[in-house]
Amino acid sequence: MQPEKRISTDAAFPSGPGRIVLGLGGTLDYEIVWDEQLVQRLAAEHDIRIDECDPTLEITHERSLLAVILGFARERQGGERFVQSPEVIEAFAALHDKTITLGGTCVRAALVMRTLGIRSTVHLVSIDDDFRRLYPKDCDYISSADHDGMFPHLIVQLPEHGRIELADGEISIQGPNRLIFVNDPPHVQMKLSTDLRESVSRARWLLISGFNVMNDPELLEQRLRELGSTLEARPTSAVVMFEDAGFHSPRLQKSVRESMAGIVDVYSMNEDELQTHLGHAVDLLDPGSVAEAIRDIRCLIDHPTIVIHTRHWALACGPNAERYAKGLRGGISAATARYLHGDDVTAASVAAIAELEPPLEHLRLAASLPRVASEPVVCVPAYSVSVERPTTIGLGDCFVGGFLAVLATRSDDSD
Repeated sequence: MQPEKRISTDAAFPSGPGRIVLGLGGTLDYEIVWDEQLVQRLAAEHDIRIDECDPTLEITHERSLLAVILGFARERQGGERFVQSPEVIEAFAALHDKTITLGGTCVRAALVMRTLGIRSTVHLVSIDDDFRRLYPKDCDYISSADHDGMFPHLIVQLPEHGRIELADGEISIQGPNRLIFVNDPPHVQMKLSTDLRESVSRARWLLISGFNVMNDPELLEQRLRELGSTLEARPTSAVVMFEDAGFHSPRLQKSVRESMAGIVDVYSMNEDELQTHLGHAVDLLDPGSVAEAIRDIRCLIDHPTIVIHTRHWALACGPNAERYAKGLRGGISAATARYLHGDDVTAASVAAIAELEPPLEHLRLAASLPRVASEPVVCVPAYSVSVERPTTIGLGDCFVGGFLAVLATRSDDSD
């Protein structure tokens, strides 16, 4: 099979095909329904103890997967982990009610942008009939895949509140979060499409994501060189954004960070990724703590504008920070709408978010931070919303989609 692509023209999408290119790979996701009684039963069957609940364990079978899930819940964190075998993912997903959805940062960003009337071209490294069936016919893509085959990612959404009794204690779940479990060979290879350079040459906005899944240092360096060469074809006015993620091999994070810092214009991350880079927790509602985190992350990422998006606020820092203020607001609105409505987000539900009032503590942080930061900072407060079944997967992806959708329609960037 030859790598396929879908590039078309549709007047209903005024941005035009190819103007925004999003990469580097899409996925199929098994989104399981959290079933506390089932998880309780499995924990009892495997006789899992409190001290075994560790989010850093190697995942080789159902027992270790469950221990990692409970470890994340215990630490009140979200994250992404590699699973040694796809069969472990398939078997665990089969125990639960689940929905098969489209995933990957670039794909979810493209879908929310489509909802907002902005067309883009997505770069894929794998594809199959399920993806073709679920992906909208009016969305464009290019692909490096020379055969069909996708390896679904397991998505676990922890509820806002819950309790799992173990033999020697209990795990108390406080606050919704999302966990991602992956064994995805095409993403490990991250082969670039031969059509990518042409797409890049016509793009005004480009998104790079997905290197976090790779585990071979030599192959990673090769792909980074290939991408750097490809990005040389972009127009001089084009803006390249990198969206960080949880690395399956943390030792490779430095290589990606240093490479991306040298070739992108915007380096974006969420609160988990910020704290991973820094190696310590950050008080996200204390201006001094956040200002110190900005100083420290700038020592690691010295060139591009840095964007950080959290549950409390989103910010851009650097000399060009003000340019991205509207994008921050658009990203927050899209992510908040996703939290409330999941895959049923509409343009109207995104627009409605802007009518809400952020909490006072978010407003105070956003107002105080620019006064204590060591470089120009624009900070936009996030909203506090509540829903019985919140969607926690894809919030960062939708932030990116909302961020780019607003920026791509700014009058000073129009053709």
